[in-house]
Amino acid sequence: MAAITAAAEAKRPSNDTREDGQRPTQAMLVFVVPVYNEAENVPRLLADFERRPELFAGGGRLIVVDDGSTDATSDLVSAHRGSTPLQLVRLDQNQGPGAAFRAGFAAALAGAGEETLVVTLEGDTTSDIDALPAMLERAADGAGLVLADWQMVNVGRVRQALSYGAGVVVRRALGLNARTVSSFFRVYRASVLQLGFDRYGDDFIRENGFACKAEILAKLTALGIRVDEVVVPLDWSRRLGTSKMPVLRTMVDYWRMLIRLRFSGAPS
Repeated sequence: MAAITAAAEAKRPSNDTREDGQRPTQAMLVFVVPVYNEAENVPRLLADFERRPELFAGGGRLIVVDDGSTDATSDLVSAHRGSTPLQLVRLDQNQGPGAAFRAGFAAALAGAGEETLVVTLEGDTTSDIDALPAMLERAADGAGLVLADWQMVNVGRVRQALSYGAGVVVRRALGLNARTVSSFFRVYRASVLQLGFDRYGDDFIRENGFACKAEILAKLTALGIRVDEVVVPLDWSRRLGTSKMPVLRTMVDYWRMLIRLRFSGAPS
């Protein structure tokens, strides 16, 4: 496995020059990518990062969280040789994206500076990394969390309906001003994630399933974090294999999360 780049305090990303005429140092980017049985897509994911060494010019690393895969996913990550600074975090059994993000965020925040940016992506390569610069610009402008506002391409009707319905219900029930509440593709300030864990402790991410993304958004919004969105195409033709999202269970998870947050007084 490629060596992990040592974490260092990051600078704020910007295209401007400083008063001394020097260009500012690129922020350290730490990528957190949860995967489950993605042996078909992991080689393509890693190859995409190998083509983008500039993403790690400020330090940082790519953290792949294997959520108890039963295929060759972990072996492929472990066997990867390349220039990408890579870390594998492996869960013994499949627990869901929420558990994977908890583990991935813990690894990302270890040694991270306050201005480090934590980028989360889908592991099936549907997250278009070409859209990342526009998202990083919003973070550089002061956003604590930047969401990919999915514009769905080649996505099945059931998935489109679930995503749209979840967005409408969550926005109305929790008073959120965001169009896309469920995408994995996001940019967080490390300080914002740390604030979430400091404020909520182990309850910051209670949902183990796909509803965890809406839960995180709701709780950070309640803390007054500035949230921006950038339009990003979601093209399912980029991925191989089938979706790992259980539709019915995800719908139940959303309703359970909404009831808990709405009637328990959280987030607060």
